[in-house]
Amino acid sequence: MSGCIRQCDWDDNQVCRSCGINYAPPKPLRPFHLAFPVDDLDAAKKFYTEVLGCTTGREKQESCVFKFYGHQIVAHLVPKMPELSTSPVDGKQVPAMHFGLVMDWDDWHQLKAKFEADDVEFVIGPYTRYEDQPGSQATMFIRDPCGNHLEFKSFKDDSAIFDSEW
Repeated sequence: MSGCIRQCDWDDNQVCRSCGINYAPPKPLRPFHLAFPVDDLDAAKKFYTEVLGCTTGREKQESCVFKFYGHQIVAHLVPKMPELSTSPVDGKQVPAMHFGLVMDWDDWHQLKAKFEADDVEFVIGPYTRYEDQPGSQATMFIRDPCGNHLEFKSFKDDSAIFDSEW
C-alpha cells in the first residue's frame, strides 16, 4: 500500500484505505483475572477487604471473588499452600511468585503511608529499585495470611514500564 501521506481515506473501521494505518482509538483495558490459592479463606477475606480495601463478589464455600483495584482476583481454598521460592533482584531476595499493581506515583506513596500507619508487615520494605537508572521504580512487597506475596510498584516515568533498555 502506498501514497496516503496522512491524507487518509478511512473505511468504516477507521482504517486508511491507502496506507492501512488503523486510526481507531484503542479499546479500553479490560480487567484482568487472577486465581490464587489460600489455605484459610476467612483470613484471606479479612486481609483483602480490611487491609487492601477490596470488595467481595461471589462467595462460595471454596472460593471468594475480590475486586482488586478494578480487577478480578479469586481466592481458591486449597488443603496445602504451594512451596514458594525467591529470586535475586537488585540485591534482594524477591518472591518469585507474586502479583500486584503498577500504581501512579502519588497513589503508591499514599498506599505506603497507609500500610505503615496500619502496621502492615513488609516482606521487602518500601524503597526505590534501580535508583537513578532507567527503569527506576518504587516498590514494596507484603504477604497475605496464607503466604501469597503482593508487590506494589510505581515508576516516576511510565514509559519505563515496558522499556527493554534497562
